[in-house]
This record gives sequence, C-alpha cells and structure tokens, in this order.
Amino acid sequence: MALADYFKKTDTMTADEVRAFLENHRPDNYNLVDVRQPKEYEQSHLPGAQLIPLADLADHLGELDPKKPTIAY
Repeated sequence: MALADYFKKTDTMTADEVRAFLENHRPDNYNLVDVRQPKEYEQSHLPGAQLIPLADLADHLGELDPKKPTIAY
C-alpha cells in the first residue's frame, strides 16, 4: 500500500473539531498518529496517539488501518 491509501484529502480540522471527533468516536474506530519527534511526544501527546515520526511514516504504514479515518498531528 502507498501513503495515499491511508490519507485522503480532507479539510484541516481545528483543535475543537478534533476534540469533538475524538469525544464522539471510539478509539478503535480511527487512527490517531503523532508525527512529531519522540521528545515532543514524551512531553505531551493526545491519549491513545501512536508515535510515528513524519520521517518514518512511510516505513510504518502497515501499522495503520486504511479503512479508518486517520488524524495526524
């Protein structure tokens, strides 16, 4: 699978829109990916977020379910 199979073009979500989405969906119904560096992730991250630094994302696509919406930050 290619990167495009996991991410579909979508409008940017505001922090409030992401918060509402997370509150209204079960965690097993979406992929939540923190693409920052490990030290940034350690300092703070959203509960349930999976750390996949942006530079490593292509190598970890198999860890994401392409059938679920993906929120990356």
